Amino acid sequence: ALHKAGHVVSGSDDEIFEPAASRLRKHGLFPSDSGWNENRIDESLDYIILGMHAKADNPEVLKAQELGIKIMSFPEFLYDFSKNKRRVVIAGSHGKTTVTSMIIHVLHKLNYEFDYAVGSQIEGFEDSVSLSASSNLIIIEGDEYLTSALDKRPKFLWYEADVAYINGVAWDHINVFPTYQIYLEQYIKLANSLNPGSKLILNSADNDVLQLEKNIDTKAELILSQMPQVSSEEGKTTIVTGGRLIPISIFGEHNIANLAGAQAVCAQLGVSSLQFYIAIADFKGAGKRLEKLIEKDDLVVIRDFAHSPSKVRASVKAVKSKYPDWKVIAFLELHTFSSFNEEFLKLYQNTLDPADEAIVFINPEALKKKSTLEISRDLLEESFGSTEISFVFDTQHLQRLMDEKVLTEGKKVILLMSSANFGGITNFALNSNSADS
Repeated sequence: ALHKAGHVVSGSDDEIFEPAASRLRKHGLFPSDSGWNENRIDESLDYIILGMHAKADNPEVLKAQELGIKIMSFPEFLYDFSKNKRRVVIAGSHGKTTVTSMIIHVLHKLNYEFDYAVGSQIEGFEDSVSLSASSNLIIIEGDEYLTSALDKRPKFLWYEADVAYINGVAWDHINVFPTYQIYLEQYIKLANSLNPGSKLILNSADNDVLQLEKNIDTKAELILSQMPQVSSEEGKTTIVTGGRLIPISIFGEHNIANLAGAQAVCAQLGVSSLQFYIAIADFKGAGKRLEKLIEKDDLVVIRDFAHSPSKVRASVKAVKSKYPDWKVIAFLELHTFSSFNEEFLKLYQNTLDPADEAIVFINPEALKKKSTLEISRDLLEESFGSTEISFVFDTQHLQRLMDEKVLTEGKKVILLMSSANFGGITNFALNSNSADS
């Protein structure tokens, strides 16, 4: 975004994944060398934007500090860039990417001029960040994770939202928020940090968010989202509004709640309910959020970012509700710091129950990097509340299972849930000959 605006930009990282890698290459911004090199840092730089995963002893950070170059975190930069704009911030343990994407989709269709920063690929948009000098509105996905190695506050506290939306509160990021109460306090801080005249919208469909209301002392005007009237028949979802029936492309109770939140935010931006639902009708979802990779007569493959217990539960339930007569085969990768914690593992109890078959994959390399926990089959069976789940610790075994499930007789849905990439075989069905046949 800065490059497109005419600034001279360079960067460094130890690993760069898709789709960022392709975007950077397209614009000639991909680093020539991987990793960190203090020789990249000199006094010609106006400032450095510091990402979350560069540690405090990073050689480039140390060199910048030695030279007195201004170091800004990404949230600090984003606030500084947008401090004269109306800032809309979407927060929550789950659904914030989808809600942000919905808002962006609607505003774009209604020809609003706006900037945005979202954590996923959105259909119809080349970039996940767009910044301009001309717009007076910005839509920001507000992450609760820490700002940087030099700033231990949640990112969303930087933005000083004019309109804030909290979509859900479910304990996550246990490596930095070791108890649910500490995690909850971050959202209380967000609510209480809002200025007079701002709006705070809460997801009325989330009990934890409604409980949050009792613990805050905010100066903002408090608004609850309103669930739309919905009709679901033969796997198709229709919104009833303004005397009209409007078919929509998304499905699942949690996505209807996401929709209600996006509509409440858009109402604050002057969008009527009817305008919103007409514009959202063709929204198919954010990248990796219940994203269909394959849809055939007897095979559907869906990729989802779900990894925390609340997300897994919602995604499996939504898919089984959408395909009640199909065999739903759920693959879940445990990958985060939280999921390798014995206490947190217990929160996965019964989350996979709606699936007809379930396979849980643990990448030994990720486990070694993120935990010293001895993960046994007994611990996993106790945590998930099932002896019927297959637990896999080997990528080749996982590959064989995936190929086998693709060839299962009858109608089947394969749901892939991970914030990682299943050891590099996420797109198995797209590439396997068995899927093509």
